[in-house]
Amino acid sequence: MALATPLRHLIAGQPAAPEPTGAPASLTAQRAFLPHHRGRLHARFAASPSAGTARVVATAAAGAAGRPTVLVTEKLGAAGLELLRSFANVDCAYELTAEELRAKVSLVDALVVRSATRVSREVFEAARGRLRVVGRAGVGIDNVDLQAATEAGCLVVNAPTANTVAAAEHAVALLAAMARNVAQADASLKAGKWQRSKYVGVSLVGKTLAIMGFGKVGSEVARRAKGLGMDVIAHDPYAPVDRARAIGVDLVSFDEAISTADFISLHMPLTPSTTKLFDDETFAKMTKGVRIINVARGGVVDEEALLRALDNGTVAQAALDVFFEEPPPKDSKLVHHENVTVTPHLGASTMEAQEGVAIEIAEAVIGALKGELAATAVNAPMVLAEVLSELSPYIVLAEKLGRLAVQLVAGGSGIKGVKVVYSSARDPDDLDTRILRAMITKGIVEPISSAFVNIVNADYVAKQRGLRIIEERILLDGSPEVPINSIQVQLANVESKFAGALSDEGDIRVEGKVKDGTPHLTLVGPFSVDVSLEGNLILCRQVDQPGIIGKVGSILGKMNLNVNFMSVGRIAPGKQAIMAIGIDEEPEKEALKLIGETPSVQEFVFLKL
Repeated sequence: MALATPLRHLIAGQPAAPEPTGAPASLTAQRAFLPHHRGRLHARFAASPSAGTARVVATAAAGAAGRPTVLVTEKLGAAGLELLRSFANVDCAYELTAEELRAKVSLVDALVVRSATRVSREVFEAARGRLRVVGRAGVGIDNVDLQAATEAGCLVVNAPTANTVAAAEHAVALLAAMARNVAQADASLKAGKWQRSKYVGVSLVGKTLAIMGFGKVGSEVARRAKGLGMDVIAHDPYAPVDRARAIGVDLVSFDEAISTADFISLHMPLTPSTTKLFDDETFAKMTKGVRIINVARGGVVDEEALLRALDNGTVAQAALDVFFEEPPPKDSKLVHHENVTVTPHLGASTMEAQEGVAIEIAEAVIGALKGELAATAVNAPMVLAEVLSELSPYIVLAEKLGRLAVQLVAGGSGIKGVKVVYSSARDPDDLDTRILRAMITKGIVEPISSAFVNIVNADYVAKQRGLRIIEERILLDGSPEVPINSIQVQLANVESKFAGALSDEGDIRVEGKVKDGTPHLTLVGPFSVDVSLEGNLILCRQVDQPGIIGKVGSILGKMNLNVNFMSVGRIAPGKQAIMAIGIDEEPEKEALKLIGETPSVQEFVFLKL
């Protein structure tokens, strides 16, 4: 089994459509990497490596010539549109009403938006399962209902890197312009006045800048502020201390940051915990005369509270690029305040950033539709790029084991619990199994759910069905170079006939290994076998007697079914045994009936992998 093919199928379970002639060569899995917060690389993986199990993203209800359809609702750079058109049918429809968007979304496979379009739960419901990718051309995704997207199995990707420098530069531009009253002095001079004494500013050298949110943009602002001679501190409970120190920045508590800073620059995302974080109580803790810059999200600041802080002198000046409501009301007192410098959300508005964002989001959307790695997925499991490369064969094994185990439950009373055991010589802290757990979840859930299931919503669907998955690590002796020796999936107390034959507790236990890059089934209950986990598989439980293999093989031969492998595991001669048979095609019911009627065959099951 070629592993390159499964890794391309990130959202759908079937092979993606052939890449159209002329598709950009740069759209490869190798682009699916971006800086990890420890300075390493990571990729977000949103895939289904199994074939023949779900819908095809790139071909589902696609447009002419099998091409997917992409709806673009806000202006996108020409280079990005050109990329999209090389792969898909592109519908550019700007300034849609919510009703118009809902009407269009059921006709497209992907949706590309900026910050103005709200992709609500109603939009995903209106899509009726067709929409597979939402691309946000920019960083913030607060205008997309991520929970609804996940429930719908829709991957959400953004473009977080292309406008990082532009946003940082704009923050520094506002910082300097505010400190020197550039906007006010410009307006005064154009009004025919010459007021040099009125617009005396403050120096930046030696002043303390507190950066609230030390991600990509915050880090770039810190570097530039250090170059201006400022002392920089930062608050971010999730930022690594070592990364901050490498830039010469001390991470401090929230209260220390806001109470000691001369300038405060906001760079946090808009979440329930950060909404109106800067309110009356927060402003009251600040040094009198503090200056504030916000190029992040308007909602993190209580604008009425900021206006009061400006009026009472707590905040000397503010420079704002974002607002709670965009555009803000024409009569906004905050916008017209003499000590406020404003710009109309220009953080990413450089020619270079606009083109970069357009290209980045186009590549992310095309990659997702093609089933390639989605580095910038925001609602899918994330795994380090080097780990993804190392674990790629185990990703296939993980889903196959989940799929096999759940099919052995047929006729039982339901799954009471799921346990996954990883055996490895590698220290558990050095073994990232999140993607494997996600793939096992998908393998278990998909065959028993009527809903569309992919890696994006597998955990959600499992939770809805009450499935609780527990992971366990077994540390082995030996070389840690091989990441995983085996993966075992246990389904507890399923009480099916096959399970009852495998254990007294009625559990299903299957184990597999990767051999020469191919997933193999190596254990079914207490029985050792060795078969490739692909295609069609028949498992027979029988009494270990001479002639059983020949009888079953003869039945398959008479039905013109070719056997491509066979393995028998037994506990002891003459006792219980398991026979695993791989066949090229799905057998007719008559063949399965004859196998079940074969003397000494006590139980059997046909499995599609």
